[in-house]
Amino acid sequence: MIRLDNLSLSVSSFPMGPLCLTVGEGDFFVLMGPTGAGKTLLLEAIAGLVPVADGRIFIGARDVTRLPPERREVGIVYQDQSLFPHLTVRENIRYGLRFKNRTGPGTEALLDRLVEELRIGHLLERRPLHLSGGERQRVALVRALAVQPSLLLLDEPLSALDPAFREEMGGLLRRIRNSTGATFFMVTHDFTEALALGNRGAVMNRGRLEQVGEVRDIFLRPASPFVARFVGMKNLFRARFQGPHALVRNLRMRLPRPQGRESGKVAFRPEHVEIWPESARAPHPNLFSGTIAECLDHGFTCRLTVSVDSVRLTAHLPAREAHRMGLCAGRRVTVAVPPEAIHVI
Repeated sequence: MIRLDNLSLSVSSFPMGPLCLTVGEGDFFVLMGPTGAGKTLLLEAIAGLVPVADGRIFIGARDVTRLPPERREVGIVYQDQSLFPHLTVRENIRYGLRFKNRTGPGTEALLDRLVEELRIGHLLERRPLHLSGGERQRVALVRALAVQPSLLLLDEPLSALDPAFREEMGGLLRRIRNSTGATFFMVTHDFTEALALGNRGAVMNRGRLEQVGEVRDIFLRPASPFVARFVGMKNLFRARFQGPHALVRNLRMRLPRPQGRESGKVAFRPEHVEIWPESARAPHPNLFSGTIAECLDHGFTCRLTVSVDSVRLTAHLPAREAHRMGLCAGRRVTVAVPPEAIHVI
């Protein structure tokens, strides 16, 4: 559906590329990265809103590199909604239908369903000035989806929504993508959102693509230290390798398989670190004694920092489990790290 061939941009002294990327038809593709990485700039290039310095952009079989936005046949939803302030909500969501010549019972039925599912029926006669940020975002989504685009570009579409409705809206986006077969290309800085919604994705850093692939692979097997940190792998250490083991300072960790090099980095997710009572003992290749240095209660989860010799390991546990075990700063515990959870970079 989307193919970027050695695409380069240079806007406001921000160089991007060259980028090569393929997004398949029907994908829910998520472009992740921190603020300032260039995510929105790339989305705007695909939409035809910023000039291309070099390379080509294909949408389907068409080379759209030099085509104006209105001829690219894509929908777009911005973080700031970009609604027409002088039009009512009803007029805003019908605006694109006139230009796309979308009429008939099927279009009206889709519009009615979108209005109902996104709960904007009571807003139809209001103007954007009198809507909340979340309401404007819902209207923008209805307007973009009403024209039934084969490609929908989404720039942080859930950012203005409250947490409960954000989860519900994410489910709605997945259902719409599944029912229409449209390709979704979504920009986000929230890696948990990306994991919940996307099947494929990429991580961008300073105008470059650090990693492209299945979203779950990116989260479990990051290709670089930058990606590991971005996707929340709090445990990231330099290591020396000795056969199937990694030496992290004084800790000797069993790896999933032997390494053919002397040194590198190891990373593992805090959710995969197991915390046991100090007295617990069991056959396990990576079992360490340590002291809890910090215990932060986040409501449903607790984040523990455990000092094991000179190495600090981070673990995430369900809050109920942490409370049941009486975990707190200063408590001695046993830490287990499954070898299969350790990723070598």
